[in-house]
Amino acid sequence: MTTPTREDAWNLLAEWTPSEALRKHGLAVEATVRWYGEHRFGITEPELGTWSAAGLLHDFDYERYPETHPMRGAEELRGRGYPAEVVEAILGHGDHTGVPRVSLLAKTVYACDEMSGFIIAVTYVRPSRSLDEVEVHSVVKKMKDKGFARPVPRDQLLKGAEELGIPFGEHVANVIEGLKTVRGVLGL
Repeated sequence: MTTPTREDAWNLLAEWTPSEALRKHGLAVEATVRWYGEHRFGITEPELGTWSAAGLLHDFDYERYPETHPMRGAEELRGRGYPAEVVEAILGHGDHTGVPRVSLLAKTVYACDEMSGFIIAVTYVRPSRSLDEVEVHSVVKKMKDKGFARPVPRDQLLKGAEELGIPFGEHVANVIEGLKTVRGVLGL
């Protein structure tokens, strides 16, 4: 069996995820995970494609199987021949699964997931809705506002950077840079 391609991963996301917002979230996490792989950790193709797939597909089963997410999705990915590293990263992307994040990829998906969404939320409240207006200090300030983006677990934002061993402000800046690579698709 051949390793699934980026096109295969996108088609799976599109098939299982009717929500445009959740598809865009997958694209955002893919971009930030890929940015980290390439710019911070020196990952190259074909392994960089594995990083992309993990970011893109981390929530692909959420709308179809919210009660068993991401376990049901992991079964599907195994059946379709995705690498174990992708499956393990997806299983570890949330604290609720109890799956330890051992690989650098798993730690990166975890660190980029909620942070990408939070930074996008910060961008939406800027007058221009542009990532160019988002700075590290504005993200930190919004984190202290418990009423802003209330569902985002602040402890996970901090823990993600900690697990990567990267200072928090630097992590925020890295995620902003990763998001800029897909700003047109995200409308930012």
